[in-house]
Amino acid sequence: MDKFKLEYRRFGNKALLIEWPRMVNESILNDIIKFKKLILENLDAYELIPAYNSLTIISSEEIDHDSLVKKLKEIYKQNYTQAKIQRKLWHIPVCYDTEFGIDMEDYSLSKKMSIEKIIDLHVAPLYTIYCIGFLPGFMYLGGLNKALHHPRRDTPRLQIPQGSVGIGGEQTGVYPQVSPGGWNIIGNSPVKIFNAANENPCGVSVGDKIKFYSIDKAEHELITIQVDANIFHLKTYELDDTSK
Repeated sequence: MDKFKLEYRRFGNKALLIEWPRMVNESILNDIIKFKKLILENLDAYELIPAYNSLTIISSEEIDHDSLVKKLKEIYKQNYTQAKIQRKLWHIPVCYDTEFGIDMEDYSLSKKMSIEKIIDLHVAPLYTIYCIGFLPGFMYLGGLNKALHHPRRDTPRLQIPQGSVGIGGEQTGVYPQVSPGGWNIIGNSPVKIFNAANENPCGVSVGDKIKFYSIDKAEHELITIQVDANIFHLKTYELDDTSK
């Protein structure tokens, strides 16, 4: 029996959208990742893009939607409750100095909370990557403490510096490139989440975990130099979890 009731929708001639219940839920995310793994093991020549409550299947050729949906339903019925999810835990440094956290003071006043308290609450959780977009490598992270939830800015900025760490609504994330953006910027990470020069430009994956840790301006400057010299390596740990 299916764990969740799924909806299969045409997404043009070369794509299919599979939708789970509309909620941000790690059980749903795990189900998506496991289903993706089974599809890759059973079907060829498809690109799979997971998100909060959906999985998009893209082909280079036109899809016979009815035939594909039938195959997918058969695959989903397989018993994969013990399927292993390969994850990584990434430790990412962030400097919360107001030189980088250009919204930190206003954000602190709005929340009626000290900057020190904001930092403590922001580095405490183990975040989950629920989606990667709107930029290559932009991680939409779930797990932000409710006390830090805050609306996006009324007027987005035309240019947000690379590495900026922001809060938008119930989420937090890191801008991997210079771009427009409307999130509240509270700090900056000197690491590069996305690097087009690498064989695997975006090392992080949906389902991975993120742990932020606070650094000062001197450490930020040092790590920036190390990153530019290609001698800095993020601390990462392999997580093998069969149930979460």
